[in-house]
Order: sequence, then C-alpha cells, then structure tokens
Amino acid sequence: MSAQAAREVSGSVVSFTAPPFGLEPLVDFTLERIEGATGLFALRAADSETRLFVLDASVHLPDYSPVVTDDQTHALDLQDAAEALLLVVATPASTGMTVNLLAPIVVNVRTGAGAQLILEGQEWPLRAELSPRA
Repeated sequence: MSAQAAREVSGSVVSFTAPPFGLEPLVDFTLERIEGATGLFALRAADSETRLFVLDASVHLPDYSPVVTDDQTHALDLQDAAEALLLVVATPASTGMTVNLLAPIVVNVRTGAGAQLILEGQEWPLRAELSPRA
C-alpha cells in the first residue's frame, strides 16, 4: 500500500477482530495521522485514553515483507494485497525508537477490519531499532 493510501485512511475507524496484545478488551480504534511526521499514526482507543504509535511499514521499512497466512487474510476479508495497510507498533527508546516486527498490525482499508498478527515461524525481531530515514 502506498503512503498516499495510508494518508487517506487517517481518521478512519479500525475495528480489531481481537483486541491488540495488552489492550484487552479494547477493539475499536481511530487511526490518526501525526502532522509533520510522514507515515506516523496514533491508533487511539474509542472509549479510553489508550493509544499506540504505529508506523506505515511501506514508508519506514520498505524491505519488511512478513508473510500473512491464508487464514489471516480471510479473517480480515482481504481480497487484494492493495487493501492491506501494514503497520508496526513504535516504542520510544533511549537510543531512538524501536518497532515490533514480530507482531504487525494489518488493516483492511476497504472494511476497516484490523488485526495484530503473530508471525509464527518467521525470523522478525520483537524490538528492532528504527534507522533514521535518509
């Protein structure tokens, strides 16, 4: 998915098929673009002050290509790869920022369905340092 498509999703409601890890029982969120930070979003819970910062992987991690299973694709009703917005949870660290590549968030931009996936059998790190963009 292009950065342009991700910008168009900003302000959209995302309904998770299951609560994101550690945020039970929350499933309804709004995806809000952070002004002045290309590809950075706040994923805000609808009924609380809870939020996650997420990055559009197509902007910040162009070589990141996790494999999504057929079951995961079906659960999100993804009919085409272009419908999938791939996000990674970003966490500030003393040396910069880390991103969780082992459990990305996939959002179907057509339906608003979202899921945080566990990439079983894939060698992606839980905390990868984010390199500054050139």
